[in-house]
Amino acid sequence: MTEGGKILLVDDDPRLRTMLVRYLEGQGFVVHAAASGVQMDRQLEREYYDLLLLDVLMPGEDGFSICQRLRVQEPHLPIIMLTARGDLSDRVQGLDVGADDYLSKPFEPQELVARIRAVLRRSQDLRSSDPTPGVLVFGPFRLALDSRSLWRNDEKISLTDSEFSILHALASHPWQPLSRGRLLAMTHGNDTTPGSRGIDVFISRLRRLVEDDPGEPHYIQTVWGRGYVLVPDGGDATPREKGVLPG
Repeated sequence: MTEGGKILLVDDDPRLRTMLVRYLEGQGFVVHAAASGVQMDRQLEREYYDLLLLDVLMPGEDGFSICQRLRVQEPHLPIIMLTARGDLSDRVQGLDVGADDYLSKPFEPQELVARIRAVLRRSQDLRSSDPTPGVLVFGPFRLALDSRSLWRNDEKISLTDSEFSILHALASHPWQPLSRGRLLAMTHGNDTTPGSRGIDVFISRLRRLVEDDPGEPHYIQTVWGRGYVLVPDGGDATPREKGVLPG
């Protein structure tokens, strides 16, 4: 990673692109710009980027669709979505399709820089940390800590950095309910940008990856009033929680 970070900005507004490129370069980042998903794909094929700034409302393929497919193609690329649509439902949709953060226009450039640095810091910490050797197992799944990958039998399942960190936290504490606040502290440190609703979105995404029926989860269960718990054998968390876990 370059000293400030190498950023790809995708936005169809030429004036905003010019302004943000100049401002972010003045803050020490290397910034390239693209006006559409097609141009973005060409840039990603040619160069490595530390972070993507992605507008939602663009002609052709919109930001939600782009983010969703990038989560398959580039699962470890941090993404901050930018949009003039600030409704809660849009923010939730942005997180749901894989964004690491979501900022509504108009915004102060200083806030954007703070969020960029926070997301880059989390990503860098996850990549440079010396993970505990070994594999965490639940049901037919193996979470390989050295390669930061999830496997179902011989099938590899792609995880974003945020998804891996939350699943790692849960799998490292089987049968122990973890509150949203504790999951935020364990996975994002003092930066609680995603908020408790963001944790719910990540849990929903993980359930879609590991559960046969996400509406009736067996592995990542909810303990009402306590938080989320990983049940390695997919059984009922309640009896063991009452008999084993502290109140």
